[in-house]
Amino acid sequence: MEINENVNENQEVNEADGKIAATEEAKMAEVREAANQEAEAANEETEAASQEAEAANEETEAESEEAEVPEDKPKVLSDKEAEAVIEAILFTMGDTVEISKLADVTGLDLRTTKKILKKMEERYQADDRGIMLTQFESAVQLCTKPETYEYLIKIAKNPKKIVLTDTVIETLSIIAYKQPVTRLDVENIRGVNCDHAINKLLEFDLITELGRLDAPGRPILFGTTEQFLRCFGVKSLEELPELSTMQMEEFKAQAEAEVKIRLD
Repeated sequence: MEINENVNENQEVNEADGKIAATEEAKMAEVREAANQEAEAANEETEAASQEAEAANEETEAESEEAEVPEDKPKVLSDKEAEAVIEAILFTMGDTVEISKLADVTGLDLRTTKKILKKMEERYQADDRGIMLTQFESAVQLCTKPETYEYLIKIAKNPKKIVLTDTVIETLSIIAYKQPVTRLDVENIRGVNCDHAINKLLEFDLITELGRLDAPGRPILFGTTEQFLRCFGVKSLEELPELSTMQMEEFKAQAEAEVKIRLD
């Protein structure tokens, strides 16, 4: 009887221990599940935060790209807009402007820019226009028409009138056809001193110093200017008439006659 009671007590104890273990295991499972849910929630929040940050970065980059305006890439103008801009530039500068620079400013290619300049030149040729577009080798300039000169001098200061003597013209011709050329080269062709003639041509801005010859004494090399092309109505040196050997001999003969007159 006593043995049966002990067995029953042991069974009750085991059952109680089993219930406790089951309860603890259930609690642990709940804790693990709660921890997992919290971890998942934290991951979702982290992922959402990352997505928001990524979206913010993309928005910032897009705004930066929109705000960015490259300095070396000007707005491309229409032909009419480009013509107005070119006219304004030439009028303001008052001197020659490289065609390549006009193309850069307007954002057009060289071919289109030259086409616009050609149209402008044709329009300025009309009788009711007082200005004209003068083209040189790679540059253009807005100038007044020669026939308006007598009216311009009534309101503007009298411009310096260029008077070229035969001696100066001969010296200029030699420099134009032989450039780059030294003073000594010109004197060897003419047979006389050319200091006065060269100084006059420099004063009138018809010639300029191009550099120095790589030779003993490093003499100055002379060549013509845009003012020379402008005065003689040519766009480039290629348009100058061909100079014959006979004309060069005439220069020498005239120079010799000039020396004789001085000596007499």
